[in-house]
Amino acid sequence: MQEQAERLIVLDTETTGIDPKQGHRIVEIGCVELIDRKFTGRTYHAYVNPQMHMDQEVIDVHGLTNEFLTDKPLFNKVADEFIEFIRGAELIIHNARFDVGFMDHEFAMTRRGLPMTADICTVTDTLKTSRDEFGSPKTLDFLARHYGVEKLVDRTYHGALIDAQLLAYVYIEMTRYQNTLSLQEDKDGSDGLSVRRLDSNRPALRVVVASNDELQAHDERLAIVEKKAGKSIWRGEVASE
Repeated sequence: MQEQAERLIVLDTETTGIDPKQGHRIVEIGCVELIDRKFTGRTYHAYVNPQMHMDQEVIDVHGLTNEFLTDKPLFNKVADEFIEFIRGAELIIHNARFDVGFMDHEFAMTRRGLPMTADICTVTDTLKTSRDEFGSPKTLDFLARHYGVEKLVDRTYHGALIDAQLLAYVYIEMTRYQNTLSLQEDKDGSDGLSVRRLDSNRPALRVVVASNDELQAHDERLAIVEKKAGKSIWRGEVASE
């Protein structure tokens, strides 16, 4: 049976403040879909009227003015479409406690019995992942610079969809080796670290090399990365037929 593709939704929100318990609301939602850690081109993006006045210091962060949000839909109007987009996926969020806290607050405020985030999704917090990897939590800006993807997205303002796109690039790089080197538990219950002896009479492994068309596509993609990021860590010799 073919293994089901892994659907990831990289998510970010912009808000009127830092604490929903103080009455703050979501003003923007941005989501980027990945299937097996590859961009699909599908996104979800919505601006939301928070029904409250934002201070200038908040506006300076995300660039969304009170006037701009006046004619945008209320959260109650976008909630169902938003839930359907993320349902069943693994959410990738930087500082998930913040975003999920606001999401659950908004779901509850609709008073329509909408599910909480944990009821429809699993969540991976890249802030915690960065702490495990670097010894302390790191900002999205730090991670983008560390993995060399900070120039792939224009972040003049910290918009939700913009930050979700950047986080998607970060997550792909952050998990690149984890994806290929993850250890699977043996059927006999071992930890996967035991040595397995292979049959000396086994068939020779097939070596798959890149075609000329694939090499050209590879070079074209690296040229785009190098133009935007200034460098590429993938530039090197590739076997050809």
